[in-house]
Amino acid sequence: MLGPDDMPMLNFAIVSVVLVCTLVALVFNRLAPEKLFLLVLGTLLLTGVLTAKEALTGFANVGIFTIAALYVVVGGLKDTGATHLLRRYLVGSPQSQSSAFNRMLPVTVALSAFVNNTPIVAMFTTLAQGLSKRFSLRLSGLLIPVSYASILGGLCTLIGTSTNLVVDGLIQQQGMEGFSLFEIAWVGLPIALVGFVYMKFAAPFLLPAREGSMEQFDHVREYMVEMVIQPGSELVKRSIQDAGLRNLPGLFLVEIEREGQVLSAVRPRTVLESGDRLIFAGSPESVLELRNIHGLTLADDQRFKLDGNRSDRRLFEAVLSPSNPMIGMSIKEARFRHRYSAVVLSVSRHGERLKGKLGDLTLEAGDTLLIEAQKGFLMRYRNSRDFLLVSKLADTNHAEDRKALLAVGIFLAMIIASATGLLSIFESSVVAAGAMLVTRCISFEDAGKSIDYPVLLVIACAFGLGAAVQNVGLASALASALLEFVKTPWGALVAIYITTVFLTELMTNNAAAIIVLPIAISTAHTLGVNYEPFAIAVMVGASASFMTPTGYQTNLMVMGPGGYRFLDYVKFGAPLSLIVGLIALLLIPQIWAF
Repeated sequence: MLGPDDMPMLNFAIVSVVLVCTLVALVFNRLAPEKLFLLVLGTLLLTGVLTAKEALTGFANVGIFTIAALYVVVGGLKDTGATHLLRRYLVGSPQSQSSAFNRMLPVTVALSAFVNNTPIVAMFTTLAQGLSKRFSLRLSGLLIPVSYASILGGLCTLIGTSTNLVVDGLIQQQGMEGFSLFEIAWVGLPIALVGFVYMKFAAPFLLPAREGSMEQFDHVREYMVEMVIQPGSELVKRSIQDAGLRNLPGLFLVEIEREGQVLSAVRPRTVLESGDRLIFAGSPESVLELRNIHGLTLADDQRFKLDGNRSDRRLFEAVLSPSNPMIGMSIKEARFRHRYSAVVLSVSRHGERLKGKLGDLTLEAGDTLLIEAQKGFLMRYRNSRDFLLVSKLADTNHAEDRKALLAVGIFLAMIIASATGLLSIFESSVVAAGAMLVTRCISFEDAGKSIDYPVLLVIACAFGLGAAVQNVGLASALASALLEFVKTPWGALVAIYITTVFLTELMTNNAAAIIVLPIAISTAHTLGVNYEPFAIAVMVGASASFMTPTGYQTNLMVMGPGGYRFLDYVKFGAPLSLIVGLIALLLIPQIWAF
């Protein structure tokens, strides 16, 4: 029987085991982060480590609601076309690789300092793809720099990234003074400037000259086959389901052309007629299986064109997010056609188009799919958490200038109110979100869709884990162990920064910040020095994810469109990570004294 004196040690052991298991689970990515952190919070609650009030403290944190409100504000900017309006006037249409680099990256930094970087990177990815077609620009030399520029921009303000707001919220929760809107810019701006110079000169040498997904998809006709039903065929007057054409291994029936009319998204009960032209998507080797069907012959004049102009059919490029429920499943197992009312024509991964039977391909996070669907697909799934990026091939974006200018005005008013101290960041973001809704810059439905609930859930649950690490003395114990190796405040700062960067590359940046921050604060208290430099080091370290495609969402977003492989991030990102670390560790103690 455990006595009262044994409970602290037991709780210490429970939290230690839970923390290690959480880190391992995040590294191997076997469970969605939001599910994992809910499980962690439930475990800490049921074992008595946390009270109900302590477990739910993250759900009442001001930072969570600030992030939610900012999602709505960014949604308003996006839906009105304000981001595209800004891009049009600030970037224009550069016609050379150097001009595109010089115009796109500074604007990306500036916009990402105030706006969630995911829509910014999505916007510039689509722009770069259009420019590459018109002016033969090399996407692989642009898109990783755009992603990194968005990360650097997020380091320039408190609202530049949710991680900054989370760290600030945690500090205020412990009764300490938080940071102002532009305070982090003292270190963020120099990092962004030096980072831009590095990328400008290193990109031509360290980034590959490789085809992106759009260039690979240009040759997708290798994956298309047209078959014609001959008179007297066994298929005539039979439905698609009865004819056995619905679940062919490695093949999808995309559409039927009948007497000049296109029947897209064909139903299982559609009855086949003599002379029907059936268009299948699949690998070339799968054609042999079609030839075994009596009366079904290969069309002599392959007329199928992937130009998106026939009927209501459109072609889309979509990048799978880590939270997509189809990850780890084959296209056939995932019932992609049924789930999205769309058909996959080709898959690109790590810079290469995948070969083999299409239906049997196992999907992974970051895969870029060429999809044929009805024209409403973009509207339905552009805000879906299933995809990091959805763009229409040959897409053009038209901003409604009046609404766009109104959205920009609301956004600027929010920034001014926060910067001048007229309103807190929370108050200004909530008022701005309300203004976006009242002025119909965004609908209530789209406002709800714009909020990334899994991210908020991870942050709220991770607050509970951070509290447990603090409450049972694990943070103090780890801080003491750290100080056995480093005796000076600067040495401790270096150790905290490196630990944060390492964990960020392995897991989500918000989770890394929440786990490391209690240790950083305990280290500062043990040394008897100011907590601010340690908090800023955690902010910078948690955002400085340049060495892997999985450490930061935008890195994964550009992987397919840019045709990148894992080592491309290491080669180009490792020097940048070192540069950012050196600048941060030199400047932070000078600005926020120990």
